[in-house]
Amino acid sequence: MKVEVQDGQVRRIEAHPDNRAAPEGVCLKGLSYVERVVSPDRILRPLRKLPGSDRFEPVSWDDALELIAANLIRFRDESGPRSVLYYTASGTKGLMNSLGMEFWKLYGGCTTTYGDLCWPAGLEATRLTLGANIHNAPWDLVNAKLIVLWGKNPAETNVHQMPLIDTALDRGARLVVIDPRRTQSSERAELLVQPRPGTDGALAMGIANQLIENGTVDHEFIARHVHGYQPFRTAAAAYTPERVEAVCDVPPAYLGKLADLFESVRPATICAGFGMQRYTNSGQGMRALIALAALTGNLGIPGGGWQFANLQSHIFDPVRDPVASFPPDETGGPVRVSVSTARLGRDMAAQANPKLRMAWVERGNPIPQNPETGKVLEAFRALEFRVVVDQFMTDTAREADLILPAKMFLEQSDVINAYWHPYIQFKQKVVDPPGEVKPESEIYRLLAHRVGIPRDEIDRRFPGASDGGVEAWLEERLAPFPELTLDRLRQGPVIAPGHQEIAFSDGVFPTPSGKVELESEEASARWEVESLPGYTEPEEFQDPEAQQYPLTFMTPNTKNRIHSQFNNLKMIREVSPEPVAVLHPLDATERKIGDGDRVRIYNTRGELTVRAELDRGMRPGCVSVTNGWWMSEGGAVNLTSRGRETDMGHGAAFHDNRVQVEKAG
Repeated sequence: MKVEVQDGQVRRIEAHPDNRAAPEGVCLKGLSYVERVVSPDRILRPLRKLPGSDRFEPVSWDDALELIAANLIRFRDESGPRSVLYYTASGTKGLMNSLGMEFWKLYGGCTTTYGDLCWPAGLEATRLTLGANIHNAPWDLVNAKLIVLWGKNPAETNVHQMPLIDTALDRGARLVVIDPRRTQSSERAELLVQPRPGTDGALAMGIANQLIENGTVDHEFIARHVHGYQPFRTAAAAYTPERVEAVCDVPPAYLGKLADLFESVRPATICAGFGMQRYTNSGQGMRALIALAALTGNLGIPGGGWQFANLQSHIFDPVRDPVASFPPDETGGPVRVSVSTARLGRDMAAQANPKLRMAWVERGNPIPQNPETGKVLEAFRALEFRVVVDQFMTDTAREADLILPAKMFLEQSDVINAYWHPYIQFKQKVVDPPGEVKPESEIYRLLAHRVGIPRDEIDRRFPGASDGGVEAWLEERLAPFPELTLDRLRQGPVIAPGHQEIAFSDGVFPTPSGKVELESEEASARWEVESLPGYTEPEEFQDPEAQQYPLTFMTPNTKNRIHSQFNNLKMIREVSPEPVAVLHPLDATERKIGDGDRVRIYNTRGELTVRAELDRGMRPGCVSVTNGWWMSEGGAVNLTSRGRETDMGHGAAFHDNRVQVEKAG
């Protein structure tokens, strides 16, 4: 971004033309920082909850830090440091965020989470199959002749990709969208396929079977670069058009059309979304999708490939796929990694020796955002002391005993990478934090000596409060990369060292076999799934008790929010005033629901009441509410979800979720 500041305030935000992935404009969320930085609802000083009340009172930083330190010392002395839960999410990114875990290690340890809410099943499926989570540079998409948006709606969730898609289409490319919803992204598509949610793996295996039966796979690529083709061929043969229709509710004619396009149009890029890898069967399903790129030879070539995650800019991580590479560890080391993010509430309550007594939450809003909100809420309320570091009074902040005000990203310098484009960027501080707001790094520095951490350790590990101290600390992290200095990054974004413009163009797939692994022994050994991709029905859809709830509850992202952020701002409220439940008119008529009626969405786990919106573009049998609404806003979708993991990667299977909808009384 290019940020204009006048009189100490952000006045204008524009795109930075040197970032080729996002040169044409800043999204609505980015533009909203003009308001967000100075929002009257922003928390500007520490707040302490009044005993026996839901109200908060301001306290000084000294009092707040002394209160935290007293509790940390008490819990450490009485129960050990692992009685404290350190929960962090991805609300703010950057190298400075590593300082949080540095503090907790120096404190003596803690309990923390494993897994991720976002995309781990797809990450692990890609790693197992291709060896690395990389893809072609975003701007290479204009070279594609076939673009398949599979479970992805970039018009809302990847807006900078849409001009690239439009350019490719203007050059003669063809667009296919596979999605239970008709979205804005499908408006230029020649084919929209709407499978039953959670059955994408079966659809992909059906396409693969058609390609193999027709003899139109790329035999040369397979011979050189694919491991396990023959057993995969045998497995795919079971996915006949009749079986695919029975499982996915996709007619054979559509299956044949999909196969025809993969056979006849090259190069092809499959752009996969996150929603379909949030089922209990999703890792295996994603492996089946990736197989299509391998069978057709659409890897390692311009305009071709598999796009899900591009971690080529993650050069600072000890491993490229951290979510997939760190398994839970309940006993080893001072940090107990024993709470599944997907099962947060249940696992918090189950911790023993020691049990949890305190939680520290930063950069996240877990109460409405993690599965099974009711259980998460119970677990937090069972603790003796809760600290939340945030910018606004979120649902999680409301449950805190002490709230510490958090910085905005424009208020402290940092170095950031990305997960779609390949740039390293210097996020320069452009305004001072307002009120009494302190960056998290400074909070930890001030707290460290109060809990007995030696001064020399504090000075060595934590930068000073000055801008110069922060920049010196960042320069040390950049030192292993001669191409990257703050002076160079001040000039604009820099492509990450070692970047491959066309992923896998060297023919190197860093898997055990050195090839694309359609058959993966590691998948079987590590995750206890079949070594070949395939399809099993999602757990909830097999549950007899869930059959009384006939609708699949989809909770997609929206262009107006990043999950639970931004919707408290006035400018976002103008375009997104309230949560709505989108239904097909057939489902609404069956329930005597009219457009605009208030409806109750419920199952045995919980319920929410929102306004109905009828849409013929929604697949019958589904209801959709965008995720991220707070409980206080009436639309917390995870009140109905179950805390359970995906089949690989320790992801959250939000979408294994069946509900009923009725007109509210």
